[in-house]
Parts: sequence; structure tokens; C-alpha cells
Amino acid sequence: MKNKLSYLIIAALILTGLFINSCKKDSQNSIATILSAGAWQLSSVRVITTVGDTTKLDTTLNAVCDTTQVLTFNIDQTCTYSNFNCKHQPTARGHWSLTANRLFLNSDIVCQDTTAAGSSKPFSYAQIYNVGDYSLVLITGDIQNFVSSKKRTTMRYGFIRQKTAVQ
Repeated sequence: MKNKLSYLIIAALILTGLFINSCKKDSQNSIATILSAGAWQLSSVRVITTVGDTTKLDTTLNAVCDTTQVLTFNIDQTCTYSNFNCKHQPTARGHWSLTANRLFLNSDIVCQDTTAAGSSKPFSYAQIYNVGDYSLVLITGDIQNFVSSKKRTTMRYGFIRQKTAVQ
């Protein structure tokens, strides 16, 4: 009888532990928290051109840029980008959001660039390739999940978290 009672107590404890740990935490959104925890300084831009699964061209841009390019995400879903495309310019402002699966970033920020159009939305739909406390990699352009025989061009933006002054 004592044996059966101890098994019943163990089973009840296991079920209680599973029940407590299975509660959904709705307010937790770690990617948004990491993005908005500080300013991100651009460290590299790579243009990758592929046909099928073969890389045809891999170019690093802004290797000798004399301006600091900074992307900032705010907790109120606004964002700013300064000196986009290595060009001295006013700070561009816009809004940002994450897709439901938190794998893609959407932003309506419009930046001046060196194209014929004169401006672009660099992060209107960007894949979040890597995000951490100190690094962020966004991929834009022809980001498709299947291999096709068409020429595809992607831009890979690498950011590092800027150090902030201790107060």
C-alpha cells in the first residue's frame, strides 16, 4: 500500500511540474527586446549574386566608408537610420515590425541612396539571419527559399551593437 501511495505522489508531482512549466508566456518577445536595446552600427555590406545554387559574384560594399551608419530600433516600433549608403544625409525615420514567426523584419524607412531613383526602402522585407546581444545580420533582396535558375541578388547587412556611455 505504501508503495502505491509513493507512486501516486511522484506521478502527481510530475504532472504538477508539467502543468506549471507549460503555461504560455504571451508578453515575452526576445527578438524585439534585443533589437530595441540599443543602436546598431553597420559593419559590413555584401552583395551576393547567385544563379541556381552557384554564387556568381560576392562583393563587399562600403569597405572604406568615412561615415558611421547607425540603425536604431525603438520599443514604440519606430526606427532611424543615419548616413545610409555611406552618404552624409539627414537621419531617415520610419516604423518597424516583425512577422508573426519573428523571422522577418518589415520597415517603411526611406533612405537616400546613390541609385537613379535617389531613395530606397532597404529593409522593407528583410530576413533576420542572425540576432544576438552584440550582432545583427539582415538579408534583403531576392530572399526565396527555393533554388531557381533565375539570377538572384541579395544584400547582407552586418551590424554590431554600439557601445553606450556608462552613466
